[in-house]
Amino acid sequence: MADKIRVLLSEEEVNRRISEVAGQISRDYEGKELHLICILKGGVFFTCELAKRLTVPVSLDFMSVSSYGDDTKSSGVVRIVKDLDEPLKDKNVLIVEDIIDSGRTLSYLMEVLKQREPAGIRLCTLLDKPERRVKKQVKVDYTCFTIPDEFVVGYGLDYAQKYRNLPYIGVVEF
Repeated sequence: MADKIRVLLSEEEVNRRISEVAGQISRDYEGKELHLICILKGGVFFTCELAKRLTVPVSLDFMSVSSYGDDTKSSGVVRIVKDLDEPLKDKNVLIVEDIIDSGRTLSYLMEVLKQREPAGIRLCTLLDKPERRVKKQVKVDYTCFTIPDEFVVGYGLDYAQKYRNLPYIGVVEF
């Protein structure tokens, strides 16, 4: 039997909000270059859509981190699976994530990347689940949507590697 997915945020809502956030980022970085760090795999859909809407010069790199292993819950131990290809020294860095919940991975990642001496580092997420936050010091600078604690898929988010390609954000109803 196929999983039942309820639409939480329509494709139109997601696209509209990404445009609004891209406008804010473009204003904040006017006259500067911006280096986006896409957190794989889920962040790639959002990063591409965001980058297309930015009006400032953009460079792009990718990073893959894991704190889950083979489990559905975070182990709290973060492992860098794929590191950046380029140095960050003196760059204006924007980490782009699909979703932030506990904040463990981002808390660790922010500390690691700050040691690489960027000019500045900020965080942008498509979805935020603040009620799940364990690491309260994780400051999200740009949030498209704050959502309730439900299991979501689409726009890069998956369930057992399925549903990443949905053009909307949906809730898997088990």
